[in-house]
Amino acid sequence: MNRHYTKLILILTCLLGFAAGPAFSQNTRQIHIVETGDIHGAWFDEPYVDGGQTKPSLMSVKYYVDSLRAAVGADNVILVDAGDCLQGDNATYYFNNIADRSQPHPFPRLAKAMGYDAVVVGNHDIETGHDVYDKVLAEMNAIGVPWLAGNVLRQADGGTYFPLYKMVRKAGVNVAVIGFGNPNIREWLPENKFTGMDFLSLAPYAQALIDFVVKKEKPDAVVVVTHSGTGAGSPEELEAQSLYLFNNLKGVDVLVGGHDHARYIASKQGMVYLNAGAKSRYVGHAVIDLHFSGKRIISKDVSGEICPIDKNKVDWVLKSQFEKEFEAVKDFTNRKVGTLQTTFRSRDAFFGMNDYVSLVHSVQLSVPEAQVSFAAPLTYDGTVNGGTLVYNDMFTVYPYENELYIVRMKGSEIKAAMEFTYNMWITTPGDHVLYIEPQKSDRYGSSDWSFVNRSYNFDSTGGLNYTVDVTKPYGSRVNITTLADGKTFDMDAYYNVAMTSYRASGGGGSINEGAGLTPEQVAERTIMKYPAIRDMVYDFFKSHDAVTSELINDPSVVGSWKFVPEDIVGPLLEKDRKLLFK
Repeated sequence: MNRHYTKLILILTCLLGFAAGPAFSQNTRQIHIVETGDIHGAWFDEPYVDGGQTKPSLMSVKYYVDSLRAAVGADNVILVDAGDCLQGDNATYYFNNIADRSQPHPFPRLAKAMGYDAVVVGNHDIETGHDVYDKVLAEMNAIGVPWLAGNVLRQADGGTYFPLYKMVRKAGVNVAVIGFGNPNIREWLPENKFTGMDFLSLAPYAQALIDFVVKKEKPDAVVVVTHSGTGAGSPEELEAQSLYLFNNLKGVDVLVGGHDHARYIASKQGMVYLNAGAKSRYVGHAVIDLHFSGKRIISKDVSGEICPIDKNKVDWVLKSQFEKEFEAVKDFTNRKVGTLQTTFRSRDAFFGMNDYVSLVHSVQLSVPEAQVSFAAPLTYDGTVNGGTLVYNDMFTVYPYENELYIVRMKGSEIKAAMEFTYNMWITTPGDHVLYIEPQKSDRYGSSDWSFVNRSYNFDSTGGLNYTVDVTKPYGSRVNITTLADGKTFDMDAYYNVAMTSYRASGGGGSINEGAGLTPEQVAERTIMKYPAIRDMVYDFFKSHDAVTSELINDPSVVGSWKFVPEDIVGPLLEKDRKLLFK
């Protein structure tokens, strides 16, 4: 090992995080596993609009991975991704929905240029619909980068819709990379997004597939990549089964999780679990040392860590290869939308009525069938300043590709759903009134405090006048006085409720667990489906000369609500605001 090599190893120790060790003998071979996940379209480092900031991106991930490849040898590095590649950014939206469909989708070519050995399918990849992900799957197959989801089956014949696994030969050893999608797709998406598919729980299916691959391929090492959150270790938690897998799987060296955007690392004898979070901010890096006696492996050592990515260091070759695609997205992003005569701050949504969510309620209640609206803040801490808006602002207002559903609900069911939602959002006043905890979270910015539950499930309700008494117990907090137009709200009457396709599919739990409606009942009571809500927000701006606070807060349309009693809740909300948003 020459001095230049030694120096580079030292520089990369997290940037790489592993102390440089002695040279390995011929009987020891080393494999580096680098993992990304939940990239959500964070492909490009440059901002799409003037004045924006440089962003974490795959351009910087490529710089990191190539630095590692240069240090330890490209043949010693395996790069994998845990899914959600095709949704969440201007670029993915543009190439999924706007660009010429007769042209290849750029993601397969990007995955190839990055040097991914395997990529896993996430729930938001399925959200793009058959026309997008079927095309991407065919192009991934053609380009030689497998798109894995071994637990997604074809209903027609029980076969797998996506590849099960990929055998990768690196450093003279055979590594099985086995991939699994999220089993909980049915609570994320409407069925038209995944027609012809079934989704298997990873418990106990994952072990069965691992055993099958090991018996068939006899790999020297096994890497399992899942689009499943860390969770609490329960096999019943379909949304997040990775910690359960880590505690129970046999024959696995490296387990990769994703989906929850929360960094996590765990290790035990012979196995490491990595979840690097989201949006190209971090990567997981594991090292497997395989010790041989002749051709027989006598022992393995596995270690790992999560490493930050420097957004200012980019791979200029990769960047130049995709300059044309970036410029196309930038041109689309800067298309003028309309004029806003107020300022949206999404953080305000957690403390009461606000212009941001009132806009969404106004849009959802603008369809002729809707009488009541459920809407949550989908951007945690974004700002849209008043003035001329461009399409880029639509991604701050509405970052996801949810569709609008109109579902018939009984008055008592609406109230039950509201009670369920606020129970995730607030707590009985003590030190706090918002249900928060002292914990850093990638999802919730840089504060030392974060919500216990996912804030994109915090629906307020438009079309009603009501209060939420924070001093009352769950089930008694919401007091609905009237409909927005002043008419009586009847617990036994039925109303048409506008909500996202995600909510109607059971996402967040308020419709199924809170209101007690089964998926079959929701399907029967869905009387209308509209296109993507972001497109409806766009049309709303285009149809008005200027969008004002008065327009989107018309009390006869959106109604009103607030937390009470104000003398108690006011100071506590202000205290919690300072903890959440520094």
